Order: sequence, then structure tokens, then C-alpha cells
Amino acid sequence: MGASPRHLHLRRRLFEIMLSIVVVDVIGTALMLMFEHGASRSEITNVGDALFWTTAQLLTVSSQMRNPVTTGGRVVDVCLMAFAITVVASLAGSFGSYFRKADEEMAARAAE
Repeated sequence: MGASPRHLHLRRRLFEIMLSIVVVDVIGTALMLMFEHGASRSEITNVGDALFWTTAQLLTVSSQMRNPVTTGGRVVDVCLMAFAITVVASLAGSFGSYFRKADEEMAARAAE
């Protein structure tokens, strides 16, 4: 059974969202390493630490690591949190749109 245009649209949106998360994660990792590496009291000392911290912020808006100690790191932290909230809202909107269109199609078929 082939996918309907509605399914294809949802898949495309989900792919775009996932791709944007990966891109933001990579950029955030690089920025956190640049700002926090070598700063006193910072727990981000290598790429692995930066990747873990950035990914944890995007997925949970929390981690076991301390907050950034530099101004640049704090700005990146706030941007990551705003991005994460935007992603959740986009996902909710995508699924809401998908199910609304599905309901409209079912109602149209029932009216025929």
C-alpha cells in the first residue's frame, strides 16, 4: 500500500525537523567547545563533553553537568533551549495537522 500525500508530507516534515536538530547539535557542540574549553570551572574540556552537554540540552533541557561559565556559553545555552521549545511546538503542529487532515478526509468519505 502506497503512502498518501498526507503521509509523505508528514514524513518530509519529520525529516526536516530531525535534520535541523542534528545541524543545531553540531553547531552547538562547536560553539560550546569554543567558549567553554579552557575556561576555569568549566566541565566542558573536550569534544565529547561538548557533544554530551549540547545533546542533553536539546533532548531534556537538563544535564548532570554544570551550566556554562562563560557569557558565550550561556548565550548558546539559551538559544538551545529556545530551539528545543520550537522543535516541540513544530512536532505538535505537524502531528495536529496530519490528524486534522485525516479527520477531514474521513468525514468527506462518510458524506459521500
